[in-house]
Amino acid sequence: MTTIVDVAKAAGVSVSTVSYALSGRRPISAATRERIQAAIDELGYRPHAGARSLASRQTRVMALAAPLRTDLYVPVIMQFVAAVATAARAHDHDVLLLMNDEGPAGLERVAGGSMVDAFVVMDVATNDPRLPVLRRLREPTVLIGLPARADGLSCVDLDWEAAGRLAVQHLVDHGHTAVALIGPPRAAYERGTTYAHRFRTGFEVAAAEAGIHSLAVPCEPSHDGLVASLARVDTEQPDTTGFVVHNEPVVGTLLHALRASGREVPDDVSVLAVGPHELAEGPAVRLTSIGIPADEIGALAVEMAADLLAGRSPQTRLVAPRLVERDSCGPARA
Repeated sequence: MTTIVDVAKAAGVSVSTVSYALSGRRPISAATRERIQAAIDELGYRPHAGARSLASRQTRVMALAAPLRTDLYVPVIMQFVAAVATAARAHDHDVLLLMNDEGPAGLERVAGGSMVDAFVVMDVATNDPRLPVLRRLREPTVLIGLPARADGLSCVDLDWEAAGRLAVQHLVDHGHTAVALIGPPRAAYERGTTYAHRFRTGFEVAAAEAGIHSLAVPCEPSHDGLVASLARVDTEQPDTTGFVVHNEPVVGTLLHALRASGREVPDDVSVLAVGPHELAEGPAVRLTSIGIPADEIGALAVEMAADLLAGRSPQTRLVAPRLVERDSCGPARA
């Protein structure tokens, strides 16, 4: 294996001169630097990562804060993780994955150790306690989510309010006059998770504008949770004929529960799912769905982080929702 001593001999300089050229800690003449670089190229020398980071003042690492919580659907989170990691490599960066829910302390720990060049932060709350810390850090940040105040930070996400409106409009177009949202777990709303609140807002506003009945209920991600939420819908809004499910783990359970109660999809009720399109293809009835474009959003987050590292200004980008019509939405029945 080629060493720094071999490079020094080939360039006709001391080992310390090669070290200074790599670290940038002392000025080296252009001619000497060129000889050293030529020797490195010829010998195929790979400088230590620490030396490269000192020379460029970059670690070539991005941190992805994706805390795993019991109320999150892990397969979707991992789609975002894979998308960010793939895009980061295209920008010559690796990814440091932060999956423990350490809050602001975890971000300060990583930043204090000069471990990363930038942060990509997921599971953003409306008034996220991590935001004041992120604004103080030297490293730029991109949020996958849209908090109440995003000044000084870049944000990228699905346009969740538009997604909620699109879901309702699709059911209205099929003649439904009473629709229900089976939403994320109560903890997601209580935590102020932005995607949950923004989707519910779009859902409720669109229903009000269309002059139809609507009901939004949280749902725990379990069989019992779905049964309880469906019972609430049947009690509080028994004329419901259109369901929007924004809770991936209970999609299949809802279909079974509706059938058990004598309601067939789409003959008696319509169901529109929000989640990965592959989830919508799985059940016995192919579900009309609004997808979560994890690949696109993850790639945009890394691209925006690279822009910030290049000195560009923060920005907010919302991806327009796309609906794929399949077999689960039909005309409303009286």
